[in-house]
Amino acid sequence: MAINFNQVEFIRSAASPEGFLRDGLPQLAFAGRSNVGKSSVINRLVNRKNFARVGASPGKTAQINYFRLDERAYLVDLPGYGYAKVSKAERGRWGRLMEAYFASGLITWGVMIVDARHRPTADDVTMAGWFYDTGCPLVVVANKLDKLKRSEIEPNLQTIRETLAFREGDRLVPFSAEKGTGKEELVQILSSAIET
Repeated sequence: MAINFNQVEFIRSAASPEGFLRDGLPQLAFAGRSNVGKSSVINRLVNRKNFARVGASPGKTAQINYFRLDERAYLVDLPGYGYAKVSKAERGRWGRLMEAYFASGLITWGVMIVDARHRPTADDVTMAGWFYDTGCPLVVVANKLDKLKRSEIEPNLQTIRETLAFREGDRLVPFSAEKGTGKEELVQILSSAIET
C-alpha cells in the first residue's frame, strides 16, 4: 500500500542526540544547502503550503525535525548546510549534531536536494559522502528544474551524477517544487523504500 504523503504530522525537534527518535520506524533523511529549496520540496511532497517552514533567511533549521508520515515512517528534515552567516560556535554545534545523527544507524534512505542549475558545491559533495558512509540508498532531487532550458537539463543532470560520484543504485529525480515536476517519481521511490 502506497504511503499517504498527505497524512503527515510534526512530532519533535532534536537539538541533541538524546532527542533522536529510535522507535524502529524507517527514517527518510532530507538534506540540502540552505538556499536550495529543501522546505519547498518537502511542502510539495506533502501537499502543504507552509508545512516545512520556508525561511526568509537561509539556515533557519538548526535542529533535526521529525515528521511522521502515514504512521509508517519519518520524514527527517536536517538543518540546511553551507550558509556563511552563522557563528563558528553554531556551525560547530550543527556539525556535531549531524555527525551524531549520521553515525546513529537510524537513516533508512537519504534524500539530498541540489540545485539543478549548478554543479554541486564542495559542501554537497561532503554531504553525499556522509550519506555514502552510512551505506543507505540515496536519491538526489535536482530542484529548480523549471529554471532550465530544455537543452540544459540532461547535461546538468550528468554533471550532478559525476560530481557527486553516484554509486550503482543511486537515483536522480529532476524536480520542480514550483511546478510539481518529479513529485510522483519521488513519492514512488520513497514509498517503495518504506515498504521494503
